[in-house]
Amino acid sequence: MSSSELAPPPAAPGESLARGYRVIRHLARGKALDVYDVWSDERHALCVAKVARPDRAGDAGTRRRLRREGRLLLRVGHPHLVRAYELVERPHPVLVLESLTGATLGHLIDNSSRRLPQGDLVYLGLQLCSAVRYLHNLDVLHLDLKPANIISENGLVKLIDLSVARPPGRARPGVGTRQYMSPEQARGGELGPAADVWGIGAVVYAAATGRRPFYGLDSETTYPQLEVKAASVRTYRRLSQPLSQIIDRSLEPDPDARPTSAQLFDSLQAVAEATPRLDGD
Repeated sequence: MSSSELAPPPAAPGESLARGYRVIRHLARGKALDVYDVWSDERHALCVAKVARPDRAGDAGTRRRLRREGRLLLRVGHPHLVRAYELVERPHPVLVLESLTGATLGHLIDNSSRRLPQGDLVYLGLQLCSAVRYLHNLDVLHLDLKPANIISENGLVKLIDLSVARPPGRARPGVGTRQYMSPEQARGGELGPAADVWGIGAVVYAAATGRRPFYGLDSETTYPQLEVKAASVRTYRRLSQPLSQIIDRSLEPDPDARPTSAQLFDSLQAVAEATPRLDGD
């Protein structure tokens, strides 16, 4: 049984998470946090709130990471980043966010019988590049780009989780999500913008093929990205040569061999200009 299954139950509908914020329903439970739909009395509208799980409420690290994410989101503003409204500091941190009505990209990948058309893949990559370049200009790395952290609604993409975001520099091994992290994240050490370029490539690869770059390898307990190079996306999906090359270059094991986020954006823009938005496969 997992730790989340052993943890105390989440707050019930009607309970107050902080002054002016009442629980409508529990949305999700992670390793350290619970996410709720809440009613904001001040805004007279539905919002989303992130709080520490009841069994992690006393954990200083959990509270510190939630406050750090909240302070970061409150100082950024970008069309492809979820918007934060408020960070309640006392008596415990509650991060209040805008409510988004789309589904996660992970849900769409898992539940669709048809892969995204090439034009939509390019547009997905461009939006992710736009958000990531903005963060990099603020000296922030995202480091957890994955389909579950992306909301898609009518083609508009928003990143919803900056819980492990940090400035470039040294980091312990394993920062991020195992199946989507770059080799340097898995290895630990110096992390730079190239780690997020890998993340963009991994997300577009998954959206194109329906499978993670190292699907089928033992990515639950080991780091195959430290041992082998990801198979070309064209192994599983017939895409144009330019788009296939962009995805494959983003997943180069050597960070210096990957394009920069600016180069990635420009390359995707060139493909977009040559690709009808609503194409077939």
